[in-house]
Amino acid sequence: MGMRELSEVVGEHTGLSRKVLEYGLTTKRLVDSAKNPGFSAADWAPLAELVAVDEFERVGNFKEVMNWAEYVEFLTGWATSAEWECSFKRITEKPGLVFLELEERSEVGDYKSVVNSVSVYEFDEAGKIRHIDVYLQMALPENDMLKSYEGVRISE
Repeated sequence: MGMRELSEVVGEHTGLSRKVLEYGLTTKRLVDSAKNPGFSAADWAPLAELVAVDEFERVGNFKEVMNWAEYVEFLTGWATSAEWECSFKRITEKPGLVFLELEERSEVGDYKSVVNSVSVYEFDEAGKIRHIDVYLQMALPENDMLKSYEGVRISE
């Protein structure tokens, strides 16, 4: 199964799945525009339209917890210095929940990463995103901390 861009698959989905894909497309557009002079936290307003900003919580890949204001501050700092793109793998919708699987590629300075991600989006009654949990698969870091993994086969 070849991976496709979010823009290629968004039209094939409806409901909450489509909202999650639009969230990803909006994020990509804003990350790209964040390199422009004057980009600020206020520029995340199109993303906020999809979010229950008063109750929003995101638990990231290091178990860090952020509310909407904290997440926007984080996004602004990251997006102004990062390149980010992703490819669609799979999306699964259950009542009030969407599971989105992506391959994410990012570059910050000299650091490049390619990770597999699953993000779990939880929605409120109004169809706004109120919670996101992020889970990542990534290559082993280049250091001695993980010697116990030597010889373990790594999925491509």
